[in-house]
Amino acid sequence: MTTTFDVSRRGFVVGAATAGLALGFRLPFDDGAAHAQAGYPDEINAWVVVQPDEKVIIRIARSEMGQGTLTGLAQLVAEELECDWADVTTEYPTPATNLQRGRVWQSFSTGGSRGIRESHDYVRQGGAAAREMLIAAAAKDWGVAPGDCRAEKGVITHAGSGRSTTYGKVAKAAALLEVPANVPLKDPKDWKLAGKPVKRLDTAAKVVGRQVYGADLRLPGMLNAAIRQCPVFGGKLASFDAAAVQSMPGVRKVVTVDDNAVAVIAERWWQAKTALDELPVKWDEGANAQVSSASIAAFVEEGLTADQAFVGNQNGDAEAVIAKAVRKVEAVYAYPYQNHATMEPMNATAKWTEDRCEVWCPTQNGEAALAAAAAAAGLQPQQCDVHKLHLGGGFGRRGAFHDYVRQAVLIARHFPGTPVKLLWTREEDMTHGAYHPITQCKLTAALDENGDVTAFRVRIAGQSILAGVMPQRLNGGADPVTFQCYAPKGDHAISYSFPNLLVDHAMRNPHVPPGFWRGVNANQNTVYTECFIDEVAHAAGKDPLAFRLKLMANHPKNAAVLKAAAERAGWGGPAPAGVFRGLAQCTAFGSHIAACAEVSVTGGKLKIHRIVAATDCGHAVNPQQIEAQVEGSFVYGLSAMLYGECTVKDGRVEQQNFDTYQVMRIDEMPEVETIVMPSGGFWGGVGEPTIAVAAPAVLNAIFAATGKRIRRLPLMHHDLGTA
Repeated sequence: MTTTFDVSRRGFVVGAATAGLALGFRLPFDDGAAHAQAGYPDEINAWVVVQPDEKVIIRIARSEMGQGTLTGLAQLVAEELECDWADVTTEYPTPATNLQRGRVWQSFSTGGSRGIRESHDYVRQGGAAAREMLIAAAAKDWGVAPGDCRAEKGVITHAGSGRSTTYGKVAKAAALLEVPANVPLKDPKDWKLAGKPVKRLDTAAKVVGRQVYGADLRLPGMLNAAIRQCPVFGGKLASFDAAAVQSMPGVRKVVTVDDNAVAVIAERWWQAKTALDELPVKWDEGANAQVSSASIAAFVEEGLTADQAFVGNQNGDAEAVIAKAVRKVEAVYAYPYQNHATMEPMNATAKWTEDRCEVWCPTQNGEAALAAAAAAAGLQPQQCDVHKLHLGGGFGRRGAFHDYVRQAVLIARHFPGTPVKLLWTREEDMTHGAYHPITQCKLTAALDENGDVTAFRVRIAGQSILAGVMPQRLNGGADPVTFQCYAPKGDHAISYSFPNLLVDHAMRNPHVPPGFWRGVNANQNTVYTECFIDEVAHAAGKDPLAFRLKLMANHPKNAAVLKAAAERAGWGGPAPAGVFRGLAQCTAFGSHIAACAEVSVTGGKLKIHRIVAATDCGHAVNPQQIEAQVEGSFVYGLSAMLYGECTVKDGRVEQQNFDTYQVMRIDEMPEVETIVMPSGGFWGGVGEPTIAVAAPAVLNAIFAATGKRIRRLPLMHHDLGTA
């Protein structure tokens, strides 16, 4: 099979940084014995290494950032490989090796809940091919047919003679065999390892403090750098006085980075940071220094009534039906800027020479990091490599954006041959992110005399992520990502059927850069729809569950998870004294999810007691990890609902640390009950979808408790005293 890959630096950089490297690739293993002769003699194929002591190394291209992808993908490979799980460990291949080998591991991108659902097929093929090669090697040694042999837990047995051997004993011989193509994969109903709640592979190292994150990395002779960027987005560096700090302890050099930042390089990071704090700096803040949250809100609000908008979903004539409706319900909702707020600030370590550049960093996309490194290094991608480390949080910040990698390489070029670690301060991290986009939404529903919806109208006004990050992916100027949970079909399809529907987007892009924030636009769109549907149900005098189910007659999977969550929570039955319930559901990232929240409000103080969540992700590779992801996503989603807001004053983000950008505390976290109900036949995401239903379920429960509708987040700005 011929590999087609543009290995020119420009071609690689453009492909990696923008399109996720959706280029030609080979099968998920190399051409038979060729890999053994090309410097990879210890592997069976690209996915599997079996050592003489029976240890099995499974190579995983996707990134581990707490979501369990490393374990889940290893389970899928090990399931087909038929090895002993107790012998399994993992390692990251490097993106340069992937490039060298014709992208044998395919995509390194980890985001959009795609880690398993996008790569499950070819990683399983890698495990199945390795199993067949190991069996074939044993059969060849015994002089029997491979079909008469079977493998289980790393042991190969010949049925006729009873002879057996282990993977470790035949691994070298297996590596020299031709790789079989199109090996049949197991039916999920026959899984023995996948689908089971096995222990995660990355837990022990984290518990004992052995796990090395990017911020922890130490290399011989390493220098350290701290950076300060113009506080106003779009502003530039005007001047600085390096002489004022050059003689401070440990300081080696003060340098400009691009045209908007200055960095201090020192022997120790605290020395660099201290000197940077003392450095006299002047900024050219530009026209954006006049922008505020109020001016941004007014700019976005104008889009709610604008004549021009991009249509994302339409059937019938919603506007005409609304104009003649017996009754209509209307509301405007708003969602603020939010920070990714990863616990580990942005960082990267780079070592540069005139003909080689290496980077060590946490990244959600090793190939995009390699592209950024090559561009900053002024080298070909083949002359660079990225060594990926576990992430201390990603949430989208370390996926499409590798500004910290670029900066680290540019700084390291001042000290050729010396590794330099760049570590952002928390304040730098908070004020130079790529934020959850700001939007507002006007929703209108027409009702007939029976209280049934005859038309549904949604106008979104606000920021486009793709316009700011990947403009080449706009479709005729429209951003399809804006319509998550409103799409006519696909992974983010609307989960209600209306006889007349219109959903459109009036794009308004302020100067604050947007980004893919965990859950992306499913978060606010589900708040908008699910809270408004609740409003309409109450306006019609109908039970919110029954009202939803009637609109979901053509969406049986959504109806199933909604009923499961409601029934487990006791919907329709008596709640504990003072406790009230709320519902929400959606389709996001290919999965169907629903939640029922139980809350109380006493003296204006909210207590979230319990949330029951039901998830149909098609196939459940590790139910325990799914439960953990649901719980973690609720921490993230509820933190956003309660406190998540970045405000703008004088063109800059005001929140600089966790004292002003709060997250949930342990005592605020509700009990979470997770119902995992995979229906099979598809592969949905897990890490992000359930974020979307957490906030609207709670907001609807708050209405049930207080009679108050919260239409503008975060909740911390609202008085929850009863209406």
